[in-house]
Amino acid sequence: MTLQDLFPDISPSLPLTVITGITADSRKVVEGSVFAALQGVQADGRDYIPQAIEQGAAAILGHDLPASLPVPAINVPEPRLALATASARLFPEQPDIMVAITGTNGKSSTVDFLRQIWAHTGRRAASLGTLGAVGPSGAIDLGHTTPDPVAIHQTLQSLARDGVSHAAMEASSHGLAQYRLDAVKLSAAAFTNLTQDHLDYHPTFEDYRAAKLRLFDELLPAGCPVIINADSDERDRFTQAARAADCPVVSVGWRGADLKISELMPRAHGQKLFLNWRGEDAELDLPLIGEFQALNALTAAGLALALGGSLESVLAGMGALEPVKGRMEFIGQTDAGAGVFVDYAHTPDGLDTLLRAARPHTAGRLILVFGAGGDRDKTKRPLMGEIAERLSDDVIVTDDNPRSEIPADIRRAILGAAPNAVEIGDRRAAIFKGVGMLQAGDTLLIAGKGHETGQIVGDEVLPFSDQDTALGALGGEGL
Repeated sequence: MTLQDLFPDISPSLPLTVITGITADSRKVVEGSVFAALQGVQADGRDYIPQAIEQGAAAILGHDLPASLPVPAINVPEPRLALATASARLFPEQPDIMVAITGTNGKSSTVDFLRQIWAHTGRRAASLGTLGAVGPSGAIDLGHTTPDPVAIHQTLQSLARDGVSHAAMEASSHGLAQYRLDAVKLSAAAFTNLTQDHLDYHPTFEDYRAAKLRLFDELLPAGCPVIINADSDERDRFTQAARAADCPVVSVGWRGADLKISELMPRAHGQKLFLNWRGEDAELDLPLIGEFQALNALTAAGLALALGGSLESVLAGMGALEPVKGRMEFIGQTDAGAGVFVDYAHTPDGLDTLLRAARPHTAGRLILVFGAGGDRDKTKRPLMGEIAERLSDDVIVTDDNPRSEIPADIRRAILGAAPNAVEIGDRRAAIFKGVGMLQAGDTLLIAGKGHETGQIVGDEVLPFSDQDTALGALGGEGL
């Protein structure tokens, strides 16, 4: 493929240079590749142009590029958008059905549940997001909830060549704001909910909402179904956006107009759902804990139904769902039967939802171990502390990923709104303390890190797993 093939709409005078690849990471530049010199929050890709040229870059893509470069300069107003379209031309194959799911909470579970439902009906299916790319041939770590366009299109082409026909991907606010999904050929989309998050990146909540709305305002083709969580306070704004894009809306949830929960009965390790799909009643035993997981499963089911799945096959897929790693994940129980769960909840709404979901399944005390990440939205910390104190019986405040911040300062901000909480900075010690407190009928929730296998302290990523630590505590390991 030549430079003109990659950027046909930018300049007809581009040379017919054969291109071997494209990347925004100067360390990955090889002979004959295009280097996208993107301007980010923490670094300016233009500073790495000399290094890229020295490593053999055949052209430079960017905005306001230096004059007189020794290789062709592709100077455009939106280099991120140009990178996305060029990546799609370089890796043109995609699964036939592509679905994007946006929202603050529930994206990872919903894309995975949809993958599982499709697979149960005999489709070769995949999901992409925080947990990586999961398909018939295993999992691939992608590094970000919504990876860069090059990784997206490389992965989609690999999945398509593996025979994957149906794929669901998370659409994060960062990914949408930075044009990472702009060249994905979408067949449907879904909205889960919208609450405070990522205000360390977005200047205002309105800007955060606008990034999410791009999926419907600009990216989704007319006629593609949109599944809306009818129980979200933001449902009207996102429904309006979908209808303005001439996309049919499928409303799901307790207040759903299409796929409605009529009744939910919590069980020890699951829940019984009574549903109505456009006038047809149905019921199933859902092997998942928590009302929010039922809503995530319902959103996935709405997508499968809107894309032609039969009610019978979709319900069968829901009944066979397995929990997603780090999402209300059951780890084990004490000899007295007290359960231990790990969850990724790291926002005020996520923590509120988690605690409310666990309460109906808890006969005794609800014990919570959690912290907050460093170098992230500081306004979340007291909000999460207040929620923890109000909805838990016992709270242990510990470290999450402190990053460059002083861990004690993060804990102090939480404890200011949770004065009755116990402070144990060492996360392993905090988890062991929580397990040691358990009695018959109690539930322990370990929140914040979910699927993560490392703890970020300063510039280091230290090996750490909430799951392994909890299992060690349950198994009687010593500190």
